[in-house]
Amino acid sequence: MKIQVITLFPKMFPAVLETSMLLKAKDLGIVEYSYIDLREFGQGPRKQVDDTPYGGGDGMLLKPEPLFAAVERAKSNDKDATVYLMTPVGERLKQKTVRSIAKEKTGMIIICAHYEGYDERITSLVDRQISIGDYVLTGGEIPAMVLVDSVVRLLPGVLGGETSAEIESFSDDQTLEFPQYTRPEEFRDMKVPGVLLSGHHAEIEKWRDTHSKKADN
Repeated sequence: MKIQVITLFPKMFPAVLETSMLLKAKDLGIVEYSYIDLREFGQGPRKQVDDTPYGGGDGMLLKPEPLFAAVERAKSNDKDATVYLMTPVGERLKQKTVRSIAKEKTGMIIICAHYEGYDERITSLVDRQISIGDYVLTGGEIPAMVLVDSVVRLLPGVLGGETSAEIESFSDDQTLEFPQYTRPEEFRDMKVPGVLLSGHHAEIEKWRDTHSKKADN
């Protein structure tokens, strides 16, 4: 899977996307990361990428010309890739969304908006608008990292175990993962629940089901 990120801050990404399981995915050839610097497509001698909004108001908006050019560059690398825009007004990212993206097996082009927003005309380029929550960040870089992390770990061969991703929190979009314990059996007077030491699989499953927490909708 080719993952191309359009951003004003490409140096933010390698520290996250080229670490741990995300690096493993890259090293195995499961994914290919690349970063397109929006500033390269800026206009004039100052490489301007933003301007004041029509109608007045505070802040600056990303201009359409640089964004169109950047997406077109990305499409020239992967014409069938899906274009995502990270924005607070997008659909809420949920595990079922992540699973569907991972199963599509098409490339991803992720636009990281910045400043006060973007010229609305860029949405004509976008296949899907994604929000990671009901709050506002300084830019779309961290949300883009969240999206990539959540998708890449579900690609075959990344986690290792075939069922690792199936038994996690939100795997059915209704429950969080049950409490888990490892050795030692007792630590600072805190003991592992006896049922987990019993070897009685039916009782263990019953305990896990009882102690799984319901997720907020």
